[in-house]
Amino acid sequence: MIPTSYEQWVECITIKCKIPLTKEYIELRLKSLNDPKLTETIKFTSLYGEEHLNKTIKWFERALKEKS
Repeated sequence: MIPTSYEQWVECITIKCKIPLTKEYIELRLKSLNDPKLTETIKFTSLYGEEHLNKTIKWFERALKEKS
């Protein structure tokens, strides 16, 4: 299932994937997702589309704000 809301995304990352949303992890993912030349970002966009990429970036930004 592809998350359609912030809450679903958090559940997917933290519960299903068992990845803690640490500040360091969030910053690392934001850096990579904001670089359109990176292979992983190109692959993410080709799999899920640019709209979902933008949503995911916003969700990571929200999660980072919540850590502050």
